[in-house]
Amino acid sequence: MKTKFADEPVCSVDYAFKRIGGKYKGRIIYYLHLNNIMRYGELRRILTDVTPKMLTQTLRELENDMLLSRKVYHEVPPKVEYSLTETGRELIPFIEHLKQWGDRQIEKEKMNGITCQ
Repeated sequence: MKTKFADEPVCSVDYAFKRIGGKYKGRIIYYLHLNNIMRYGELRRILTDVTPKMLTQTLRELENDMLLSRKVYHEVPPKVEYSLTETGRELIPFIEHLKQWGDRQIEKEKMNGITCQ
């Protein structure tokens, strides 16, 4: 499906991967699925390889794409909770399938003496 506008999707697969692609988005969605609601600090502790700046940017992108919701409590200290939207929850079966595929591939690589980098 080709379009005449540069910002419109040309392919639905590209559209989907643009929304969930990247190093952290899939994991954030999956962890929010497992935990229902998480605060920034909890996500930061689980995603040990992400910088605070990158985590904030990724959370904003997921919120802008309406895959997660951000609820701010006006109290001291500030409290912010993240949870999946209905659109975000629709991705869970696909992410679980990708996780199972990844688990199998990692196991095959271990059996063949290949280490993941």
